[in-house]
Amino acid sequence: MTRPIFVALDTTDLERAKGIAARVRNHVGGIKLGLEFFCANGHHGVRAMAGFGLPIFLDLKLHDIPNTVAKAVQALSPLEPAILTVHAAGGRAMMEDARAAASPGTKIVAVTVLTSLDGGDLASIGLAADPHAQVERLAGLAQEAGVDGIVCSGNEVAAARRAWPRGFFVVPGVRPAGGDAGDQKRVMSPRAALDAGASILVVGRPITAADDPDAAARAIEATL
Repeated sequence: MTRPIFVALDTTDLERAKGIAARVRNHVGGIKLGLEFFCANGHHGVRAMAGFGLPIFLDLKLHDIPNTVAKAVQALSPLEPAILTVHAAGGRAMMEDARAAASPGTKIVAVTVLTSLDGGDLASIGLAADPHAQVERLAGLAQEAGVDGIVCSGNEVAAARRAWPRGFFVVPGVRPAGGDAGDQKRVMSPRAALDAGASILVVGRPITAADDPDAAARAIEATL
């Protein structure tokens, strides 16, 4: 993946997604399609976006009992996603089964702590109020389970990379310096996240909500 930026096309509108992808395709390394897009457009929509010739990151954050997740991964295999996410909180057996069910060409990446959560949010659901410690705990579990890597914020990726030198690290919540954080609470600039050890950067609204998505993608790429 020569270009580390994956553009997050978080929309239910297939034509809008195709329009943005057409404009930014030469300045990004892949396309991230999440739950919002998949629920509205399904396999057909993913295949349509694959037509742009860019790797597809299918960000569905699967989280269920091991057998159910394994069967879901198998059902998604014909789409040949480059990356597919599961929740690390689903446990080691679930992650192991997801990896076993996936095609060899698909990276299974485990989501640790959502970038929309901070210490207070973790405490409210009964977890220790330290996102960094929780990410480290789940990263270790993901490594033991044999998946390819994790999703974490830029704030934790350096520590995760040190503990897992060959891991694949997806960093969302990336915002250009001075950009609006939106609903993200743990953010970092693209350059800083890459320097800290990110394998790929997920960038959504700073590109997709820009008046000129192509120019926005080029501006972010230039900082890398």
